Amino acid sequence: MSTGLQSIISEGTVREISEANDEPEWLLQRRLDALEALEDLDFPDVIRTPGRKWTDLADLEFESFVDPLTQAEGKDWEAPEGIDVLPFHEAVASEEHMVRDAFGSVVDPETNYLTALSTALFTTGTVVFVPEGVDAEDVKIRTTMNSRSLFNYTLVVTGESASVTILERQETGDDVEGNRYYSGITEIDAGENSYVQYGNLQDLSEETYNYQIKRATADTYATANFIDANVGSRLTKTSVEVDLEGDSSETKIVGAFYGHEDQHFDLDSRVWHVGEHTTADLVTRGVVDDHARSVYEGVQDVGREAWDTSSYQRENTLMLSDESEADASPKLIINNHDTEASHSATVGQVDRQDLFYMTSRSVDEQTARNMLVEGFFVPVLEEIEVEELREDFQSRVRDRLAQRTA
Repeated sequence: MSTGLQSIISEGTVREISEANDEPEWLLQRRLDALEALEDLDFPDVIRTPGRKWTDLADLEFESFVDPLTQAEGKDWEAPEGIDVLPFHEAVASEEHMVRDAFGSVVDPETNYLTALSTALFTTGTVVFVPEGVDAEDVKIRTTMNSRSLFNYTLVVTGESASVTILERQETGDDVEGNRYYSGITEIDAGENSYVQYGNLQDLSEETYNYQIKRATADTYATANFIDANVGSRLTKTSVEVDLEGDSSETKIVGAFYGHEDQHFDLDSRVWHVGEHTTADLVTRGVVDDHARSVYEGVQDVGREAWDTSSYQRENTLMLSDESEADASPKLIINNHDTEASHSATVGQVDRQDLFYMTSRSVDEQTARNMLVEGFFVPVLEEIEVEELREDFQSRVRDRLAQRTA
């Protein structure tokens, strides 16, 4: 742990957070284990592309962002009847056995320094439990960050043959000035033959440093899909990961982002094919403008016993200015010959021929450019089943384009 963090985080700090939430001994112990592990854990992996090293979070002065005892948030949600959507600590009280079994089972608290830090310090969260055979749509969760730092935790558990569609938003309140730090962990345990689509819209203030990891485990015949949309924050490092452990399990990971001014996006998509007959489709599209930067890393890892695997990946980034930067690092790791897999990544600017075609038909250049940018996102928008998320992201894209032309 850095000297600066040691001065503000201690066993006493963790115990105070736990006592304030009236937590059982097992949860306190997991916090303390995570705290102790900090000394030996590395920060999240740094993506390296030819001639470039991206986003080493160890360089951040966390002591200037992290204020663990003054965390504050607004949280609200909507959910249909028949499922439990509870604040984390209410779920611990009413569904303790389920939460105890699931907590930390998908995202190891000691994955890296920042996951351990979040496990030790989180104060808020949501648990979504969908019982066997229940079909639930339009679960909506909104978290508003009202403090210098916030550590948030989301747990989703589905029973056999259950189905759920979730939209979770993160945004920033107006009552805190200066730089902030947001940390989010999302765990999804998709039971046998269940279906989960988890959509996330990150729209934090542009003074916020944002680290998130979202990971799912899919049982036999289960589907675990993600939509990860990023428009906010000063710096975002986010990883969306799926373990296809069960035979005939599948996933689709859809990413969309729009960076402007001095924003920095570091986006990872990772899939592990473990069971037989598994399928994965990774699709990401993003735009960078002004001095914004983005890097994408996609990993498809096919295990030795993952027979009859299908795994596809494509990422496209559109640069709207000469000062913006974008790169991509798609990777295939294949240990089974019975595999169909491919990956591709492109980085480019608005097609001059398309622009010429539109302007030659009396569309002014700026309007034509904006139309092409909106059209660029259509392939990922078509993959988003949550209509509200699709409309919200489109609205934010239009806002950015309007700012650009103002």
